[in-house]
Amino acid sequence: MSEKSILQTEQEIIEDFSLFDNWEDKYEYIIDLGKKLPLLEDEYKLEENKIKGCQSTVWLVASSTEGRLFFKADSDAVIVKGLISMLIQVLSGHRPEEIIAAKLDFIREIGMFAHLAQTRSNGLLAMIKQMKNYAIAYQALNSAQGKQD
Repeated sequence: MSEKSILQTEQEIIEDFSLFDNWEDKYEYIIDLGKKLPLLEDEYKLEENKIKGCQSTVWLVASSTEGRLFFKADSDAVIVKGLISMLIQVLSGHRPEEIIAAKLDFIREIGMFAHLAQTRSNGLLAMIKQMKNYAIAYQALNSAQGKQD
């Protein structure tokens, strides 16, 4: 369970990125984040878990525990694995309404959109959209089951 707010985690990432002088070092850091991402079990590497709109193959799954969403993901591209790792770090462990409301300004603040190729930026947006779609679906499911906390 996440004790930190989404904004606090975003701020930590912004601070981490401020330690690097150039984008080559920032890319290395993103790749390292991807290498630390826990492996996604093969049983989840299915077509229905692939994110549409990504140039690389990205699998994303969500589960809910005590009203909070937890994400797991994997990708065949190291930089993309690092990007999804950052999104998981920020969003996983929060309630669906928090995920839906998250602005994710850290991406712009660290200069990510300015330094990614257009296809990677589109893929990043597709990952965010899918995570928010999971949150919307879980929120609707919770409402339908009358599990409002």
